[in-house]
Amino acid sequence: MRGCGSPRGPAGPGAGKGTVFRYFSDRTGLLKALVVEETRQLREQVLHGAPPLGPGAPDDERLPALLAALLDLKLNQRALMLALERAETDSPYLNPTYDLCHSEVAGMLSGVHGDAAAGYLAHALLAAVRGDLVEHLTGQGADPDELHAGLRRLCGSVLAHRADGPV
Repeated sequence: MRGCGSPRGPAGPGAGKGTVFRYFSDRTGLLKALVVEETRQLREQVLHGAPPLGPGAPDDERLPALLAALLDLKLNQRALMLALERAETDSPYLNPTYDLCHSEVAGMLSGVHGDAAAGYLAHALLAAVRGDLVEHLTGQGADPDELHAGLRRLCGSVLAHRADGPV
């Protein structure tokens, strides 16, 4: 986010609403830029970081690590993530972070379920860490430990059922 928050940048301290929206075009553009910045470190860890989040870990360790990192991001940035999900007019599935996570999750699942099923299952697993669901569950009193435990059970269940085995 070039210049955002910089005293010399277009959105520095004291910048008016008009200045901010000239740079970001609208509220959704601003929210997207903030989310890109918030997810930059996660994307780097997934692509180049140490296991279990980065490459090299077995799928049964890497999958729960990736989903846990996404859940933590949604828990730590609940207001921002929910605001973007509500503001977007485009599909929430059309962004680089979602594409990366979907590709990684599908790759982890393809050895267990085959390529055809892995794509759908990756979408279904990523739905478990959507901001609106996290917001709903925490609003109903679920704490982060409960959400993480449920996510681990979900990952374990999906990884345990082979494509050629009983469902």
